[in-house]
Amino acid sequence: MRYRSPLAAISLLLALVSLAVPARAGELASLVAADYQRHLGALFTHFHRNPELSGMEHKTAARLAAELRDAGFEVTEGVGGTGVVALLRNGPGPLVMMRADMDGLPLEEKSGLPYASRAQQVDPSGEKVFVMHACGHDVHITSLVGTARLMAAQRAQWSGTLMLVGQPAEERIVGARTMMEDNLWQRFGQPDYALAFHVSAQLPAGQLAVTEESPYSGADTVDIIVHGIGAHGASPHEGVDPVVLGSQIVLALQTVVSRELAPRDAGVITVGAFHAGSKHNIISDRAHLQLTVRNDDLENRELLLAGIRRVAENMGRVAGLPEDKLPEVIVSERESVPPTVNDAPLTRQLRGVWSAHFGEQIFKEGKRKGMGAEDFGFFTTDPYIPSTYFAVGGTPAEDFARAEAGGAPVPSHHSPLFRVVAEPAVTLGVEATVVALQELLRAPAP
Repeated sequence: MRYRSPLAAISLLLALVSLAVPARAGELASLVAADYQRHLGALFTHFHRNPELSGMEHKTAARLAAELRDAGFEVTEGVGGTGVVALLRNGPGPLVMMRADMDGLPLEEKSGLPYASRAQQVDPSGEKVFVMHACGHDVHITSLVGTARLMAAQRAQWSGTLMLVGQPAEERIVGARTMMEDNLWQRFGQPDYALAFHVSAQLPAGQLAVTEESPYSGADTVDIIVHGIGAHGASPHEGVDPVVLGSQIVLALQTVVSRELAPRDAGVITVGAFHAGSKHNIISDRAHLQLTVRNDDLENRELLLAGIRRVAENMGRVAGLPEDKLPEVIVSERESVPPTVNDAPLTRQLRGVWSAHFGEQIFKEGKRKGMGAEDFGFFTTDPYIPSTYFAVGGTPAEDFARAEAGGAPVPSHHSPLFRVVAEPAVTLGVEATVVALQELLRAPAP
């Protein structure tokens, strides 16, 4: 074993033997807490101190792979770049996948934590940058290891095949796609069910959140190239001004959501950048709009993209442009992701199991206010795989109370101030995952 002395290996063996005793609901938390003290806490600190950028998670992937091998899994590295796939075959039954993302962000950590990252890495452009786990992926991969250890030790309690996936490059929404392009299902089997969770700084520690709808939106990166006819700024009648035309397109796009999308359906069209011109008195011949477009289902995605194309092209006609000069709408294939949509029957089933195990008070209800995206949907959309993506709380309740009383706000994800309380986040992530997996991989009655 790469990271342990022989004495440590013996200690691990004894620990796993102790975990192999069948655990009732009231005992599972104690087993997970003991493993956190024994092993997972130090592992979390290691991951937090040593983050790596998207697609460059070489040391993180190697450590994760070593931990999963130590737990008894058959491990393959280098899937879709730096991805890790671990399988534990345990008799007849379904194949269930649990995924954890593992990349960090190019930020200098200012959380004040005693184990704060000071890591630096050369990014793909050749610049040396600070790197930080500012979105909690260290919680995810530590919990994945804890899940592996407990599920391996509790083999008598389940039957089937467990697939654990360490996914790279979620922050750039390309890692799941590259793993699928590397024939993930063809090589390792297509799961019957898929699970994932995200630690949330906006959710109190010790609580879960799950929805039967879409926990994360689909996202498309769209460019609109607006062609004009250049002229002197003092003679606008001699040209077609792409700045005016582009501005009309920006305003007209707002009606696609407000007047074409059903009022209870979610959608966003945001123009994040508008580039045109070079000098005060020159009407340029080109403008470039950069958009992000968000949706919660594939039907609305097509409605939004079709609306953008129709608005852009017809505003060009209104401006008098010839057909070969109409605005071009370009949808990026590499920077688009489908929505993450929870399977309603599966999610109801798991919510019931979690409620029976933890009590109904474990759930924190609330409406999703933003339309953040992530790439888990690449695993579950085509072909469709029933999946549930849930959230685990990461911020102490007293921090929210202090913020509401006028104190410091709770830092958001992707902030250099981001911090979560590791132990309750990791242990609840492990416990909730194990409860769900044992439900889906129930051993047949003797």
